[in-house]
Amino acid sequence: MTDDFAPLSPRRDSRPIHIGDVQVGGNAPIVVQTMTNTDTADAAATIEQVARLADAGAEVVRLAVPDRQAAQALPDIVGRTSVPLVADIHFDHRLALVAIQAGIEGLRLNPGNIRDAAKVREVVQAAKERRIPIRVGVNEGSLPPLPALAEGELPVSKSKRMVEAALWEIGILEEMGFEDIKISLKAFDVPTMCAAYRDMASRVSYPLHLGVTEAGTPGAGSVRSAIGIGTLLAEGIGDTIRVSLAADPADELPVCWDILKSLNLRQRGATIIACPTCGRIEVDLIPLVNQVETHFQQQGHPITVAVMGCVVNGPGEARDADIGLAAGKGKGAIFRKGEIVRIVPEDQFLTALLDEGERIIEERFGLDALSETAVIGTAIKLTPTPAPSPQRPGRASQFQK
Repeated sequence: MTDDFAPLSPRRDSRPIHIGDVQVGGNAPIVVQTMTNTDTADAAATIEQVARLADAGAEVVRLAVPDRQAAQALPDIVGRTSVPLVADIHFDHRLALVAIQAGIEGLRLNPGNIRDAAKVREVVQAAKERRIPIRVGVNEGSLPPLPALAEGELPVSKSKRMVEAALWEIGILEEMGFEDIKISLKAFDVPTMCAAYRDMASRVSYPLHLGVTEAGTPGAGSVRSAIGIGTLLAEGIGDTIRVSLAADPADELPVCWDILKSLNLRQRGATIIACPTCGRIEVDLIPLVNQVETHFQQQGHPITVAVMGCVVNGPGEARDADIGLAAGKGKGAIFRKGEIVRIVPEDQFLTALLDEGERIIEERFGLDALSETAVIGTAIKLTPTPAPSPQRPGRASQFQK
């Protein structure tokens, strides 16, 4: 990796743990996680959703276990999924014990609503025997009650309360010689969340799971999550991430991967570069970009593809793309790493870009990868490239053959 594509900061050193066969912390890549929204008691629906989330890029999936019916369904679910599962436990420690017996690969305990140290110890002992890691999962909305304050004493900040809640439970785990710990300190307010994680990162070496809780709808929630999670990742803090959106959980995963790709931390599937369009544009670019993104995301190989709306800035602004198109009226340029390799007519923009992509994939990943791409591509319904655009006054193409 060149300096131009290096992460902004070195990763914080953290103690490695394992959730099933997935390593978290240490020298492992940052892990992408999400959570089902099915009724866990419905084993068939939960198994189906976990499979769909895994296909979309989830590497660990958390399941809500709010009652005994959900806990009793876990034996049917565990072992029938391709990714490790974490049981999300609140209020009743006995649900954690049932989940452990069911073979769950990880636990999340909330120190804000399981406050009996003896009950925590009972769970820790069972987890220790099965080598199951525990996430100490603090949420700003379920913090322990504030202690009584002396006259004139001011309450501590919310970020400090979050850290103190986590340290209380971590202390119990450490007293029992349990170190397979992961920590989260989630808040809706991004500065509060960042302050809590920075504080905790300076105190312990356990891996940290990043997230902005209840971030909101896909538009605003994605931005809020990208700022909160991205800020910490840019500082080298964080070992797993989850984007929490009021949407299908599958919609969270592209946002997670885009955050990682934007910070040069991990790559999954294609990275699409596209200009925002302006008055120089002479083609219907947006449908073309959508078709290109659909194809290259579904073929799955890490490749950077640019779709630019004019020759003025196209190859230059996207010079680092593996392949790209600079589209103009009637014809356009196909380029690699900023160098134009051929000129094609407008009705061949899509096919020419896909063909060039196949060449890149074959060169980089071999014939097997190209074969896989061809198979996947047969299932993609691509609409034809629009007919050449009508001439616009003063917008003549400047391409030279």
